[in-house]
Amino acid sequence: MAKNKQASGGPRKGLKGQAGFEAILGEEGEDVLRALRATSPDLARLLVEYPFGEIYSRPGLDVRSRELVAIAALAALGNARPQLKMHVHGALNVGCTRTEIMEVLLMMTVFAGFPAALNGMDAARETFAERVLTAGKERTI
Repeated sequence: MAKNKQASGGPRKGLKGQAGFEAILGEEGEDVLRALRATSPDLARLLVEYPFGEIYSRPGLDVRSRELVAIAALAALGNARPQLKMHVHGALNVGCTRTEIMEVLLMMTVFAGFPAALNGMDAARETFAERVLTAGKERTI
């Protein structure tokens, strides 16, 4: 059993991932994670440990760039609206501007097509409106 814990990174990776997850995705992310834990604790753990404990913590790209890449990828997929909105929140939380986010989504017209860009812009617009409704909560790390 100890061997499996070591191979999976053990508690350290989980703590590092949790800290990154909270710092980037904030309360919105915690709400999603809480609901996911009720259904699939293993998937919730993997969602925190791998992307945030392994990938986001790597050197080479700062967290702002990683969030803009996440937005581009999710918009290009075209079928991940909830995750796209979550990462728009994350991008704003780490200091990306609305203009930067919209420019990334505009780039999707070239690489993923107009439908992906239009759907991405709509998700961003909704997220921006949600942030206005909770203006006192808007923050950066």
